[in-house]
Amino acid sequence: MWLNNAMTSIKISFTESHLQPLAEQLGRSLVLPVINAQEVDNMCRAAASAQENPGFLLEFDLHGLSLLPVKRKQHGPIRCEFDSGANTHRRKFGGGNGQAIAKAVGVSGKFSPRVVDLTAGLGGDAFVLASLGCEMTLLERNPIVHSLLRDGLDRAIAAGADDSELAQIMSRVSLIEQDSKSYLSHLAPENYADIIYLDPMFPERKKSAKAKKEMQAFHGIVGADDDAAGLLELALERAHFRVVVKRSASAEHLGGIAPTYSLEGKSTRFDIFALNKLPT
Repeated sequence: MWLNNAMTSIKISFTESHLQPLAEQLGRSLVLPVINAQEVDNMCRAAASAQENPGFLLEFDLHGLSLLPVKRKQHGPIRCEFDSGANTHRRKFGGGNGQAIAKAVGVSGKFSPRVVDLTAGLGGDAFVLASLGCEMTLLERNPIVHSLLRDGLDRAIAAGADDSELAQIMSRVSLIEQDSKSYLSHLAPENYADIIYLDPMFPERKKSAKAKKEMQAFHGIVGADDDAAGLLELALERAHFRVVVKRSASAEHLGGIAPTYSLEGKSTRFDIFALNKLPT
């Protein structure tokens, strides 16, 4: 289990009595305390006037699992939503194979690759690729992020009962809670991915007014992927066709390793390491 200091300030809560078993099950899995609604109210009242960050809740409500601050005015809930909101809009109107991420991965009408996403996070990029036909294996080692992602995927699978297109997309997604380096190290040659995708998180060098408070908090929970450079080196040995690294537009090359070429946008850059010619 991949933990950081933020885990010590997280508790699990539930808003409805019938959700208590889910909260207790997650509490046992993450070895975190479960508190009831009255305890949550007491914490929130005490936190309202607190100077320091009093921590976070992983809360089950009627909409699923979310991460939210005990000090409620800091930001809203962080939740994986694949059956509504931004992910649905991008699935329907995002530009299909013309999107930069699709070009970077090599998606085309003739090639829908098997992709391993080594740093899945909340699954946004993986969902886009799955909606374009890619078979996605998602890896996430942080237990808090994995819990949010698992809940979002499960709700999307359930929503697929009334949405055949969504059901097909979700059938192409699998999630593994494991350290990516360990996964790649034990991967047999016959199971190497067509494409390996890497979007590491690093400490922010400066605060940006444009950064949402939710994402600043999420960054603190996840921590930095300090081992990402070594992960890239291993990925280059485990992909058939290419490795794709997502970076901010101004970031240096990961590990100082120059890619074959890059696709640059206003805020994001995809560094492509071409290993073999893509199927046509």
